[in-house]
Amino acid sequence: MIEKYLDKTTFTSQEDYIKNFRLKVPENFNFSYDVMDEWAQQTPDKVALLWTNDQGAEIKFTYSQLKEKTDSTASYFQQMGIQKGDCVMLMLKRRYEFWFAILALHKLAAVVIPATHLLTPKDIVYRCNAASIKAIVAAGEDVMVDNIVKAMPQSPSVNFLCCTPPVNHKPNVEDVFHRNVVMADGSIMHFNNFDEGIANAPAFVRPEKNATSDFMIMYFTSGTTGEPKMVAHDFSYALGHLSTGVYWHNLHKDSLHLTIADTGWGKAVWGKLYGQWLAGATVFVYDHEKFTPADILAKLEKYRITSLCCPPTIYRFLIKEDLSKYDLSSLEYCTTAGEALNSAVYDTFKKLTGIRLMEGFGQTETTMTLGTMPWMEPKPGSMGVPNPQYDVDLLAPDGRPVEDGEQGEIVVRTHDKTKNIGLFKEYYRDPELTKQVWHDDIYHTGDLAWRDEDGYYWFVGRIDDVIKSSGYRIGPFEVESALMTHPAVVECAITGVPDEIRGQVVKATIVLAKDYKCRVEDEETKKIFIKEIQDHVKKVTAPYKYPRVIEFVDELPKTISGKIRRVEIRNKK
Repeated sequence: MIEKYLDKTTFTSQEDYIKNFRLKVPENFNFSYDVMDEWAQQTPDKVALLWTNDQGAEIKFTYSQLKEKTDSTASYFQQMGIQKGDCVMLMLKRRYEFWFAILALHKLAAVVIPATHLLTPKDIVYRCNAASIKAIVAAGEDVMVDNIVKAMPQSPSVNFLCCTPPVNHKPNVEDVFHRNVVMADGSIMHFNNFDEGIANAPAFVRPEKNATSDFMIMYFTSGTTGEPKMVAHDFSYALGHLSTGVYWHNLHKDSLHLTIADTGWGKAVWGKLYGQWLAGATVFVYDHEKFTPADILAKLEKYRITSLCCPPTIYRFLIKEDLSKYDLSSLEYCTTAGEALNSAVYDTFKKLTGIRLMEGFGQTETTMTLGTMPWMEPKPGSMGVPNPQYDVDLLAPDGRPVEDGEQGEIVVRTHDKTKNIGLFKEYYRDPELTKQVWHDDIYHTGDLAWRDEDGYYWFVGRIDDVIKSSGYRIGPFEVESALMTHPAVVECAITGVPDEIRGQVVKATIVLAKDYKCRVEDEETKKIFIKEIQDHVKKVTAPYKYPRVIEFVDELPKTISGKIRRVEIRNKK
């Protein structure tokens, strides 16, 4: 399959990869037709999706079965009036219907908006109006359905609601599908039954071809500093993930890959869709309500999973389990992203499994931008090196490229039109915001990093979060990583606070482990404990970075995606 899009498909070194990796993008590329339906012809009986849940269910979908299901779903959506360019929001958690729906919407050249089930009515209203969402397809669960219903009177663009039958929830099927929903124009609508709709759909008639430059998928960012931005990608985005799945994940046709991510977040299409199926692999899904490390390990063992991707936090939980109880011999390759990897986690996981954890970096606006490839020796905590798919650089505030060891903003140069496949097209309906981050043929990520003498990049933090103290530039990420190695710290956030002498000093806002909360109940023990934490940070990282101010809280302010809102901490009086 990948031979269609690359002149050379096998690489032995980073030099080879940089020199010879070139993606070829067809004029009317559509992932559903050109990849998935093509696999259905070539390998109709191969399992494409292996879906399980925490109730013991297991369903396998071959490539040919996925074609049948996505054709039926596309036909059903056509009947309901969905057509090219329409925005459709999917709130399907890890239900297998997500893969039916997203591939079907690609076939119609509609714009898919994956969304988390954690959205409140206010969040749903904002998204519906910002993107003129025409339809919502959701998992038929009571809280999610309630929130959608509450949002509809203020969402005039929506004219089609659909959900899957409830599973193990209080309302029965009749309650959901016969529920009156008051729409913005005062009319009454009901949720359509997704399963019945695709079961009774007529034969699918393919519409006109899309252009590769047409919008395909759109994500709302986490909104750590303001309202969420709408990140719009065109149809080349799917092909941009070839390097994610085939090279960073190191997948092949016999791979069974698990990425631990909910479908409401961009990481799901990074790890549970495009790159994996470009490799011809099988995507494994575990649909669960509560994350339990032992359950994940049991799935790895039972299903003989060969490839795993999850954030370092998940690996930290996994290595705390007794891994000797599980047969993990099927694991061939493991990757991680989302935060810096602690070397202790890397070393412990490698000692217990024999597998190196390979890190990567990207944004909602990109595919994998930096990565540690199979032919490279990983450096725990480093994001890796630039993906030759992008023209990556580090720039100082004055615009000059920085030297090795010097901090700079990660940027992508976009003058070469043969590169940067997978980079977003624009912030939807916001040309001014797009121009702020993408001008003069340079896309500014807003992330700071430094590069070592071997070309590996190391994350520092967001530009807005960097602390300037006594002439030093201190990235919160490194201090947070140091704090997290103390057993008392469950979560933390580093921010800068004004200081008359130093300009700013480092402040740590910390959530303590239950067993340590007694240490801050009176002022004397609290002072001793703060000194202990400060001394710990001085030993783990450069002493000047230690937090001079420490505050203990019950929880940190976060976005719905779980990202810490440092701006809220900074603005706290």
